[in-house]
Amino acid sequence: MSAVFSPVRARTGISLFFFTNGAMMAGIMPRYPEIKAAFELSNTAFGFMVAVGPIASVAASALPAPLIRRFGAQPVALAWTCAMAFAMMLAGFAPHFFVFALALAIAGFSDALVDSAQNVHGVRVEDAYGKTIINSLHALWSLGATTGGVVGAWAASQHIPLSIHLSAVALTLIGLATIATVLGRLPGNPRPVAATESEVTPSGKLPTGAWAVIVPLALLAIAGVLTEDVASNWAALYVVQVVGATAAVGGIGYTVMLGSQFIGRLLGDPATDRWGSVAVIRMGGVMIAVGGVLIIAFPVLPVVMVGYALCGYGCATIVPTAYAAAGRLPGLPEGAGITYVSWLLRMGFVASSPFIGAVSDVTSLRVALGLLAVGGLAIIYLARVVRPTEPSPAASA
Repeated sequence: MSAVFSPVRARTGISLFFFTNGAMMAGIMPRYPEIKAAFELSNTAFGFMVAVGPIASVAASALPAPLIRRFGAQPVALAWTCAMAFAMMLAGFAPHFFVFALALAIAGFSDALVDSAQNVHGVRVEDAYGKTIINSLHALWSLGATTGGVVGAWAASQHIPLSIHLSAVALTLIGLATIATVLGRLPGNPRPVAATESEVTPSGKLPTGAWAVIVPLALLAIAGVLTEDVASNWAALYVVQVVGATAAVGGIGYTVMLGSQFIGRLLGDPATDRWGSVAVIRMGGVMIAVGGVLIIAFPVLPVVMVGYALCGYGCATIVPTAYAAAGRLPGLPEGAGITYVSWLLRMGFVASSPFIGAVSDVTSLRVALGLLAVGGLAIIYLARVVRPTEPSPAASA
């Protein structure tokens, strides 16, 4: 059996699957300006529309664990990848705003199951591989999202119809996900893995004082994910509406943020080993705050792109580090801290786009994106809450 099974091939497979998942919905985001214009949406309505997917993902949060136990992580991941792909195709042909929103809801619901299943299988591959690879898997997700964004920006620049663009991407990614599933197979019947934050619905009571630690970690994660929300839902609109660039150029802002996040994730582990998690998080907050100021104070294309790059790099390690700190909280059952932080993070993610949309309608999109700088300052202040993740010298062996 050992001659047949290759840990390297399994890692290649799950890495490709993370790439596929990152690319699946990224292609539509650079085209949001034309979609917003086609449906004649206000900023508030647009904010609620893009929040449909995260809301649906919260609704799906209780389903992954029983499905994975029943059918296995890989079949669940592949099946719901196909569902997400067909939802993207539906979005491309949507004749009405409500049909488009329904497609986003189906895609968000499916993505929640894919995310859980691919992470469960990623842990199993990591066990077989014999060394930590989970961070590189998430970096591959960022690379996939960047690639999808580049394709979407190119499709917009070439005026390729949304239906053709999204259908071609969806069918291609179904094929890649199928190949990834075959490559990522593990021998025999892999042992069950411990429930993760995406497999457990918060229930029961926590020890006294636990919320005093969980809430700051969740706020840190929400401040970090705010940058990702701006990248995916508002970066292109800002470049078009405020900077005055074309829709084709607007899509580049999204890819710049995701590309710099990818680099930050590749470099985040060695940086944390050298300087510690608190210092890395604080520096990330500084970069987000500076990037946010550049974006709103100097709305010219080169400066805005530098601001996007700083924000993307700065947010790269914040959510993973917050999860790691939650997983090491003393006095809690295994996985409970991560479960609650993840649950609160999703709530924050659902609220962020409608809030930005409402603020931009009352004031302007330029003022609304000032929340980036506010989020960066919050990260600097909250960075100390990850201190329990610092490894002890004895643990280095």
